[in-house]
Parts: sequence; structure tokens; C-alpha cells
Amino acid sequence: MEEGVNSERDEYTLVARKPGFGLPTACPSCLPVYIYLKFAQFPFLLDFNCTYPDSDQIPYIESGDYVAYNNENGGVIESLKKDGIVDLDSEFCSLPEWISTKAMVSSWLEDALMYELWVDGTSAEKIYYNDLPWPIGKVLFLKQVHSVKQCLGITKDNAEQKEEEIYKRANIAYGALSTRLGEQNFFFENRPSSVDAIFLAHALLILQALPETSVLRTKLLEHGNLVKFAEKLELELIEAGSSSSSVPSFQSDPPTSSSRRGPPNWSSKPRSKPKRQKTEEDKTFRRKAKYFLATQLVAVLLFFSFISRSDEEVEIDEDEGYGYDD
Repeated sequence: MEEGVNSERDEYTLVARKPGFGLPTACPSCLPVYIYLKFAQFPFLLDFNCTYPDSDQIPYIESGDYVAYNNENGGVIESLKKDGIVDLDSEFCSLPEWISTKAMVSSWLEDALMYELWVDGTSAEKIYYNDLPWPIGKVLFLKQVHSVKQCLGITKDNAEQKEEEIYKRANIAYGALSTRLGEQNFFFENRPSSVDAIFLAHALLILQALPETSVLRTKLLEHGNLVKFAEKLELELIEAGSSSSSVPSFQSDPPTSSSRRGPPNWSSKPRSKPKRQKTEEDKTFRRKAKYFLATQLVAVLLFFSFISRSDEEVEIDEDEGYGYDD
């Protein structure tokens, strides 16, 4: 057996971004992992890292020498499955409908939430950069907005078309999920999987982090069973700390870990992590702290320098023109 995986003495700590909007963590990458572990009734401590607001390694889960980062092996949930620690998907991963549903939730709905958080709103600034000094936080937010637009393929010329496409896909996804869920408690075989965790995190962020004017929020509210699904499970997960029977028991590997308890409620405060021998990768990750602000400032200066130069080149091209008359 792998060290740090099946040891009864080991405690797992999920390191996430800070709470917000009434959620245990307001980070769209962290919340699905938190919910996945709660579905599995897997015991873990919850800690918060505000040092690296734009790090793609967060969330990560650690225990002893074991660390699973968000940017490795398909993410934390996939790492936990591959390493035999927690796997709620073992009975579904061969079902074509489950695979296509997960792909739809992980792409179309993820893109839509990303669009509203970064491009069409300011909630992301509160989630990621609120703890930084205002000038630095604001500039980093604008820098990330530019990166998100590039990721979604949004330009000045196609902005309206892309927005329409993003919302159209989200609406199709909500309709398909609503039909799939029906009156069941979960999307597949009436038991939770990573699909339920990812969508529940998405729905809670939509309902609690986005303003009432949100187009995505309006479209989600059109599907009553999806809203009921989110509200019901939110209550059950909140109450799970005081009553172990609040969430139905779905045994996950390893069986020996089922007797240990996790954090008492959604708003778990950071606890001191058990001392452990740091891996080389973990040491490298932590050493970056003292260089973070300096490197980000340099990146910001280069970013605005590049944007200014690009705008000047576009203006010159438009003035000169490239039409040729015979």
C-alpha cells in the first residue's frame, strides 16, 4: 500500500481559497473538491491559502508526504481516484451517458461561470484578490480578465457572438441536466458522483455569488428541480457536521477511514496541519511566496506594455490600409 494513503493515523487537509458568499470556499475550483469529499463522507481538515491568489496549484490535498495538486493528473478529484483514496465514480466511468454529462458540465457550464465571474461581473475580484492591496489586486484582476477572454476566444469583433454562444450552451446544458435529474436525488443511479459535486458547486456559486441580474442565474432558476437539488444538498451538507446521517452513506475507499470525522460545518476555520516532511515540489511551491508580488508586478508592467504596443500597431494598420487598386 502507498504511504500516506491507507494509514489510519494520517489526516488529510484540503487547502482551498477562502470562504465567501456563505460558502465554505468561494473558489470555483475548490468547491467541487470540498463537496466531493463531503459526499464520500471522507474525513478531512479545511485550510485556506491566500498567498497565491492566481496559483493553478490550488486547491490541493495533503497528508504526510502525499500531495495532490489541482494542476496535476487532471485535478485533485482525479488524483484521489487514481491513487485509490476516494472514488465515487467507479461504477459510472464506463457509462457513455455519464461521460458525456460530465464533459458537458465541465466544459459548457464551466465556461459560462467563468464568463460571468470574470468578463461580465466583479465577483471573481472578491474571491481571488480581495486580500491584496487595492492597486495590485485591481491590476491582477484586469490581467486575468484579459487571460480569460483569450481562453474563451473573445475579441472585440466577436464579443456579442461569443456571449450568445456561451449562454446558448449553458441553457442546453441546464435543460439536459434537468431532464436527467427528474425527481431523483442525484443524476445517476440515485447516488452521488463527481458529476453531482461539480454541478452542485456550479449551482451554489450561481445562486449565491452572482447578482440577481445575472443571465446565468436567471436561466438556472427556470429549472426548479435543479434549484431544489442545490438547496436540498446545501442544507444536508451544512447539517452533516452535527449529524453523520444527514448525507446518505455511500462507502468509498479506503473503508478504514469511514469512522473519522471531517470539519464540523461549511464555515470550517483553518486548523493547524500535521507536521510532515515536505517534498521537493512542495518546497518549491512554498519558496515562491517571497517572490510573488515582485513577479506579478513585472508581469503587470509587461502586460500593459504589450497591450499598449498592440493597440498602437492596430491603429497604424488601420490608418495605412492594405487595399490595392489596379
